[in-house]
Amino acid sequence: MTATRATVSRNGQISIPAHLRHRWGTKSMLVIDRGDYAIVRPIPEDPVATLHGAHSGAGPVTEEVRDAERDGEASIEQHRSKQ
Repeated sequence: MTATRATVSRNGQISIPAHLRHRWGTKSMLVIDRGDYAIVRPIPEDPVATLHGAHSGAGPVTEEVRDAERDGEASIEQHRSKQ
């Protein structure tokens, strides 16, 4: 895993470095706000083709998903209470 610094413009835009754009091969990005950090993920040009067969096996156990969501919400609340 590597980290790359990006500068935010006056208009609130950031530039994704060329080597990352080329490696991901996409023109669209998804930004997920996690409270104290953001996740930037590439969006494939053809999402349906990319997902074909990706979820063919058994899915996660419901309790595991609920626990993960609760942990995420607790982390966000903890961060907010510190501000």
